[in-house]
Amino acid sequence: MTKPADARRLFITGATGYLGARLIPLLLERGHHVTALARQESVRNVPAGCQVVVGNPLESHTFAEHVQGADTLVQLVGVPKPAPWKGPLFHAIDGPAALASIRAARAADVRHFVYVSVAHPAPIMQDYIAVRTACEAAIAKAGLIATILRPWYILGPGHWWPLALQPVYRLLERFPGTKEAATRLGLVTIREMLAAMLWSIEQPPTTTRVIEVPEIRLLGRNGL
Repeated sequence: MTKPADARRLFITGATGYLGARLIPLLLERGHHVTALARQESVRNVPAGCQVVVGNPLESHTFAEHVQGADTLVQLVGVPKPAPWKGPLFHAIDGPAALASIRAARAADVRHFVYVSVAHPAPIMQDYIAVRTACEAAIAKAGLIATILRPWYILGPGHWWPLALQPVYRLLERFPGTKEAATRLGLVTIREMLAAMLWSIEQPPTTTRVIEVPEIRLLGRNGL
């Protein structure tokens, strides 16, 4: 992936999380200007080289003024290692954090909102899916131009156990009745996810677009 001609000015929430801590160094390396939102207790974990704003990602008034001047807001706050029994946390953290970022982005007239949602429909993780799809609807209602990425599970450090399911995925992808769901709910690697996010940030859309698992994989093969 070649470096972009135009540097972006990004505001990123969830800067110290699983995706944020890996995405920010890549953005800085490629010449982008990054402002990262972090709680006071997490400031020391923000990747070096970016501007840090101390605030509460669940309350837009604690950081909204710092979004002014950004052309892209990347919303990455979420409960780590999502699981079916974490439903109350999704409603208490994932949803409010996304809504706070949406309000801040709308107030600052941000041109591009990047949101990591989840592949759906699916037979499990109903609370997680409900919160993320509600946030997708809120993005549309706010009139923001967005890139919505919909991975199902991201393989990477500390997240390798689903590799054991790959033979099952390969089998299901061979049959017409299960191929679509198996592909849509397929596994992506952290490398593929980061490449898709970089591409999304550096190729902002003119209308909202959705990037599903097959395209995430394709962008991963072409980038990083």
